[in-house]
Amino acid sequence: MSAEIRDPLEGFDTTIHAPNRLRICALLEAADEAEFGLVQKQLGLTASALSKHVTVLMDAGYVEQRKAVRNTRQRVWLRLTRRGRDAYQGHLAALRAIVGSSDPSL
Repeated sequence: MSAEIRDPLEGFDTTIHAPNRLRICALLEAADEAEFGLVQKQLGLTASALSKHVTVLMDAGYVEQRKAVRNTRQRVWLRLTRRGRDAYQGHLAALRAIVGSSDPSL
């Protein structure tokens, strides 16, 4: 019986790996859905910077947005898609594998 050796980079996702996109995914995974302004405030990003990162994640199919009028203003809510959750979890697993493989005590 041979143990299957797993590539530590399996699941590593360069789209998610960018620091602000990783933070967006982490925040959205913890919440079912979050309002754009709340995400912006929590991460300390400008609306423009957050919008650019969200667009990259949406283009990858990782995030979707819902628009609705609330208190006479249009609001945007963000959420991870199933694909986004899977990619985020895979990326975290890859990071753990990379870090774990460099620890001589493991």
